[in-house]
Amino acid sequence: MRGIAQGLIKAQNDKGLMATIIFVGRSNVGKSTLIYKLTGKRVRRGKRPGVTRKIIELEWRGHRVIDMPGFGFMAGLPKEVQERIKDEIVHFIEDNADKIDLAILVVDGKAAPEIIERWEKRGEIPIDVEFYQFLTELNIPTIVAVNKLDKIKNVQRTIHFLAEKFGVPYEKIEEVFIPLSAKFGDNIDVLRKRIDDILRASQERRG
Repeated sequence: MRGIAQGLIKAQNDKGLMATIIFVGRSNVGKSTLIYKLTGKRVRRGKRPGVTRKIIELEWRGHRVIDMPGFGFMAGLPKEVQERIKDEIVHFIEDNADKIDLAILVVDGKAAPEIIERWEKRGEIPIDVEFYQFLTELNIPTIVAVNKLDKIKNVQRTIHFLAEKFGVPYEKIEEVFIPLSAKFGDNIDVLRKRIDDILRASQERRG
């Protein structure tokens, strides 16, 4: 049985909810803070990254919002445990891909470029890049929330760097990437509108 969830996402009509939105990302990128700024609901997490391995579910404007455990490096946890957490998240998303209407991949806009370059120098696929490709291969509409806007020196250069690494064409950059600050609330309204647009289009396709 999967470690992080068991039968959480059921039929799309359960509880009368209109859509399922998942938040994913590395540990300490600000997912829980972003969810609070977006929905006004606090997400309770363990004090130490990786301690809380259960997914957190809440309702927002008739939608189901799911906060996945953070993945990647977690201080104090053995590498095999970190890999197991990532694998559990991957399996959960694979098992429920047809019920997920939108994924929001949160990245640390200040740290992500350096981390990506470090992984590439080791000849490895950066985990944020890998996760974005994984979500798109499952045909899950994905927004990349580039958090910590207040700490990014050159926002445009950072976004274009990420777009190149993620394989997002120039004309799609504004659709996919939203620079924001979960801490100060910058561009949360832009994210909210993008969410609405994607979910509306999804409903229209379903008829």
